[in-house]
Amino acid sequence: MKRLHTTDSGAEQYQIPGAEGASLRVLIGAGDGAPNFTMLMLTIAPGGNTPYHQHPWEEEIFIISGEGKIVTHEGDSPIGAGDALFFASGEEHQFVNTGKENLHFICIIPHRSES
Repeated sequence: MKRLHTTDSGAEQYQIPGAEGASLRVLIGAGDGAPNFTMLMLTIAPGGNTPYHQHPWEEEIFIISGEGKIVTHEGDSPIGAGDALFFASGEEHQFVNTGKENLHFICIIPHRSES
């Protein structure tokens, strides 16, 4: 078993073109013995965003705190604490912080790289 607090892992700037004010922490990954999935915590500063993107794996998201919107080909939808989201493989999406506080969320993806 591994137990940690989110602050035990150092935050790294989200290094994808189009990301603004976003950072991530790898909470659990392959290096911890997890055979299938990586758990990340992303933080987006007020006014920040991830790029509009897609990837060849599914993604599960849980919003911890803050508020924002999710942008998809279907339009924009508000998101906030307690929301759970699922993105199928290839589904385009973007997270935007529309609030005055940081937007924090957990992201679970199959192993790939840990950033």
